[in-house]
Amino acid sequence: MSEPLFPLGRIVATPAALAAMEGSGDDPLVFLSRHAQGDWGVLSAEDIAENELSLREGFRLLSCYRLNDGTKVWCITESDRSSTCLLLPSEY
Repeated sequence: MSEPLFPLGRIVATPAALAAMEGSGDDPLVFLSRHAQGDWGVLSAEDIAENELSLREGFRLLSCYRLNDGTKVWCITESDRSSTCLLLPSEY
């Protein structure tokens, strides 16, 4: 496993995201690890390019992953890297 590209800070998740991951049998740590290593998930080429810029410049980072049941979950790290949140897109 590679070293993380950035600190995740305080890790939080919404109750709905936790319930969705529990219901689908997905492990949130897998998504957090992928996010920290720059695997942005199912983003468009434009969003991936924006994340690469954000990584260099210290802006907010967004990843999107699909759970085993197809539900999307977002992983957002704040620009100051103080926290990372797992949430459903509908909660943003």
